[in-house]
Amino acid sequence: MPRTTYDTRFFVEHYYSGDTRVTQSTTSEIRRERDKAVSSIVVHEVYRLTLQKEGRQVAQLRVGLLEKDFEVIPVNHELAVVSAEIRQENEIPMDSHGRQHNRGYSLEAESCLRD
Repeated sequence: MPRTTYDTRFFVEHYYSGDTRVTQSTTSEIRRERDKAVSSIVVHEVYRLTLQKEGRQVAQLRVGLLEKDFEVIPVNHELAVVSAEIRQENEIPMDSHGRQHNRGYSLEAESCLRD
């Protein structure tokens, strides 16, 4: 189970903040963290945003790197709802940088759906 999951906000900051310190910090974190994940929704949003701002070639390269460096958790309607319920029940917010440390709520939700 991934130790850290990232949402779209993290990647918006990473790619588009324009602040060298932010880019260095996010790059360092990506390199440091070993067990990390994103949802398939993040892949969609990063691809779409990059496609709009930088074109198809950059979007394809960026998503390829996401799929290489992160576990991609597939999200369907049911999983999204159960994951949100678990987060609400446990009062688990993302931090201000779009990270959810030491939590695997999407994976926990996926496990609940299998039972």
